[in-house]
Amino acid sequence: MSCSLKAGFPVSVSDETIIKNRPIGYFGVCPSIVNLQFAHSKSREFMGKPIQFSDQKFFSNRNAKASRHIPTHYAQASICISRGLRWWEKTLMPNMIEIHSAQELVGSLLNAGDRLVIIDFYSPGCGGCKALHPKICQLAESNPDAIFLKVNYEELKTMCHSLHIHVLPFFRFYRGAEGKLCSFSCTNATIKKFKDALAKYGTERCCLGPAKGLEDSELMALASTGQISRKLQPNFTKGDNEKEESVLKEIILSSKETKMGFKEGNAVLMA
Repeated sequence: MSCSLKAGFPVSVSDETIIKNRPIGYFGVCPSIVNLQFAHSKSREFMGKPIQFSDQKFFSNRNAKASRHIPTHYAQASICISRGLRWWEKTLMPNMIEIHSAQELVGSLLNAGDRLVIIDFYSPGCGGCKALHPKICQLAESNPDAIFLKVNYEELKTMCHSLHIHVLPFFRFYRGAEGKLCSFSCTNATIKKFKDALAKYGTERCCLGPAKGLEDSELMALASTGQISRKLQPNFTKGDNEKEESVLKEIILSSKETKMGFKEGNAVLMA
């Protein structure tokens, strides 16, 4: 017996076969039929009576129902793509913190108390930074009381220009009320420079007064460009006019250097 299903294509099957093999809940449509392309039949009648139907709506609903039965692990496997850690994310220690803004850097220095803080300026494309990274992680592990702040030059280029960072890798040491202790650039070949600074400033000491953090001129430079809140810039009294003038001069000089750096294509020396 020949009949035309709602999908609009002829199928030659017997009534007995349809009754026996009809899947429950799918209106007697065999799953293999769903995968067939639409073949519109010229006949729009069934047993002499006109019928109306919507092919696309029926099959879109059918496919939607079928998709709900896809196993979860198959769906997860299709969208889950494993990504290996980038080199600056590998072997990080708990006392190594990634900095994402100037505000975060200033706050981390002010909240460090008497602990030694080391700022590590690096760039993802710097070969010297990549080679030195494993050793810095080892030194961070052997000095758990120190805080290592990692600053991505490419992500915070404007801030790095304001802090006069023009060579990579570059390091700065800070501690409590003493503020900045030293700053230098080193590579694998000159790692002794880093170890010597760590041995010199890594010993516990008591610093009277709150943590100083960045220099006043650096804070004002960051505030003038909107990178930090105005509340964090230094407040000068009437007796500090000379100090304020010197700070403003430093900011003018730093802004000129920053503009020159941008004009030169934001070039930075990488070891």
